[in-house]
Amino acid sequence: MATKKYTVTLPEELAEAVRAEVGHGGFSRYVTQAIERRREQERLGELVDWLETEYGPVTEEELATAEAERRQIEHAHAERVRAERVTEQQETGQAKAHQERDVA
Repeated sequence: MATKKYTVTLPEELAEAVRAEVGHGGFSRYVTQAIERRREQERLGELVDWLETEYGPVTEEELATAEAERRQIEHAHAERVRAERVTEQQETGQAKAHQERDVA
């Protein structure tokens, strides 16, 4: 994607805090990602408005169901990550054991 330099005015404390986190070279990338995220949120908001106009507002029951599903997905993901770490640790331990035997 082509780029173009723009001048923007930011609160100094905010700009310096971001620069301290991302370093000199990462500032533009950080600002670009922040703007992209904001645009995505606005488009999602427009979609929600359209869906609610088309199908009515989301009910408390639907929100509760969606939240329960989100928690299940989050839990399943955490379990998968834990299982992968255990497998990696076991494989690392086995590799170490093989190396120690080969050295001995």
